Amino acid sequence: MKPVISPSRLAALLSCTTLLGASHALRAADKTAATPAATPSATPAAKPLDLPDPVATVNGEKISKAQLEEAFNNAVKMSGMDPSKLTEDQKLAGYHKLLDDLITEKLLKAKAADYKITDAEVDAELAKVKKNFPDEKAFEAQLQQAGQTEDKLKGLIKDGLAERKWVDSQTAGKVEVTDADAEAFYKANTKEFAQPDQVRASHILFMVPQGAPDSEVKKKEAAAEKAYERAKKGEDFTKLAKELTEEPNGKETGGDLNFFSKDQMVPEFANAAFGMKVGDISKPVKTQFGYHVIKVTDKKAAGTVPFDQVKPQLIAYLKSQKQQAAVQEVIGKLRSDAKIVNNLPAVKAPAPGADAGADAPAPEAKSEN
Repeated sequence: MKPVISPSRLAALLSCTTLLGASHALRAADKTAATPAATPSATPAAKPLDLPDPVATVNGEKISKAQLEEAFNNAVKMSGMDPSKLTEDQKLAGYHKLLDDLITEKLLKAKAADYKITDAEVDAELAKVKKNFPDEKAFEAQLQQAGQTEDKLKGLIKDGLAERKWVDSQTAGKVEVTDADAEAFYKANTKEFAQPDQVRASHILFMVPQGAPDSEVKKKEAAAEKAYERAKKGEDFTKLAKELTEEPNGKETGGDLNFFSKDQMVPEFANAAFGMKVGDISKPVKTQFGYHVIKVTDKKAAGTVPFDQVKPQLIAYLKSQKQQAAVQEVIGKLRSDAKIVNNLPAVKAPAPGADAGADAPAPEAKSEN
């Protein structure tokens, strides 16, 4: 089963999807143009098309040309690409994608206006966002690249949390999943839960850079030999790994790699690990990464993962699918009930045989209602 991104935080960040969606569309257009991306700091401002003003109205409320151009230029910064390499049609496709998202955002924001969000709720959500970055500096760099500040992001989060509450009120009772639902899915997709033989192992890695001189290679091999001898004499392998390993994060995990199948590791490592018994410690094994001292700690025979073992993940997966469908239904009805007039020129249909990898062109209709 392929993992599916949970939509539980999607509603909270709906106000940010305009930027992210357009950035994706612009990257696709830039790929079609086969041009290298510029560094974010050197990204020039995008030359705007001759757009109408307003670019759209939503229930009589205008979305101005300036708003759309600002969103476009922010998306360009976030994509780290050179907008001067885009054709007019590619830019127009980006504008359509942005405008579509701005329309949805305006509709959601109007519906969520009565929901009150506290500073504590905003701060808690911001903390979740920051956890996706290694440190505060990386977070601030991403904000700068996106043309945002932390205060602006807090405003977006506040709007997004209110929108989430409104969306949740509309989808209540539509996203429940029972044990029976999960079991029915399991039985219909049993093959998806088959797993091959697996080994659990820990290792101590002595990294050898590509192209390292023989003296460096021999030094790392000797260090691995010493680690092997210490482990064979009975020293605690986890403690040895925390002391000696050069694997990123290996000191924190004590070298534990958890369970893995044979095809998940490079051949030299896999052949050694799968040829060992539980408790065995290998002599140094050479791979493209360097020298590994391996200890096998557990094994699992091939078989089908029992339903009870995967039930919580299945329920979460099915709930996320229902939630995505329910949110799309709510947004679809919101748009169909609204009076939307799109004043942008239509995007030209791609020529026969053109690259189909980019986002599909926006609908040609000027009004949705």
